[in-house]
Amino acid sequence: MSNTLRCGVALSWVLLCTGAYAQPQNLTVISFGGATKQAQEQAYFQPFNQSGAARVVAGEYNGELSKIKAMVDVGKTSWDVVEVESPELLRGCDEGLFEPLDLARFGDPAQYVPGTLTECGVATYVWSMVMAFAPQKLAKAPQSWADFWNLKDFPGKRGLRKSAKYTLEIALLADGVAPAQLYQVLNTPEGVTRAFAKLDQIKPYIQWWEAGAQPPQWLVAGDVVMSAAYNGRIAMAQKEGMQLSILWPQSLYDPEYWAVVKGSPNKALAEAFILFASQPQAQKVFSENIPYGPVHRQALPLLPEAVQRQLPTFEANLKGARAVDAGFWVDHGEELEQRFNAWAAR
Repeated sequence: MSNTLRCGVALSWVLLCTGAYAQPQNLTVISFGGATKQAQEQAYFQPFNQSGAARVVAGEYNGELSKIKAMVDVGKTSWDVVEVESPELLRGCDEGLFEPLDLARFGDPAQYVPGTLTECGVATYVWSMVMAFAPQKLAKAPQSWADFWNLKDFPGKRGLRKSAKYTLEIALLADGVAPAQLYQVLNTPEGVTRAFAKLDQIKPYIQWWEAGAQPPQWLVAGDVVMSAAYNGRIAMAQKEGMQLSILWPQSLYDPEYWAVVKGSPNKALAEAFILFASQPQAQKVFSENIPYGPVHRQALPLLPEAVQRQLPTFEANLKGARAVDAGFWVDHGEELEQRFNAWAAR
């Protein structure tokens, strides 16, 4: 077998370059479940199992760092790889909850979307929080988050994620803040007050969701007339024949990351899994199963144009969108979530 073959072209070479394992062992990989996990099964978990490198034991959680912190604090780490949102990755890395990664294993950084290779995590996909609606149930299509607040022309309940994160940004966008100025405004006491005041205007009409599967279900049932939603969940519903539409302008996009829990006894194998999940062909399969954007630059051209158009990283969909500022939520997330929960409970 030629040593000139590039590491990562096929799974066998990923394993050769990261260290082969004579006996398959368990590798616990925790993600957010639902349609995303189903796509991960097809693209990553099953192929990695078939390689004989390990047996992926797939689990689910809601992204809370408290479970990870509890494991690390007592020195009994039972999870190996976890999917984390960008603020939690930064916070967990700062708090020593994740293992520093050997980024040299992942190849040329120029082959990845900027910001997707970090000290403690490698991005697995890019997703967007979008406005979704059922066009057949509205007299006209909404054009912006301002229409989300327009109760006269769009009567009915609205769906929002029960969290300060994303909801405060959406409120400011609805109030006329330009995407480029979003976090500059939100980073002031006046900006936060402005966001909550905007939410006050439609509070009786908000139906709060906590699981990504809820918005498409509610929209189809007519429980809400429009909703903030994960773009992939809506795309999967469309694939199943549900008549739903996505409004891409003013969407909020963010990478999700793979991280290795501090103290994992399987760090080398965990990095081998992350490397495999970062290969263009594997990411192509993932994006074919759920329309989240690949982070390896060579993956997008492998996809049909019709699929590319459903992805947050498609050029037209990025126009008018705004990246979530992970650093802002690391600095202010706890206080804002507390204020949000107190406000929502009133």
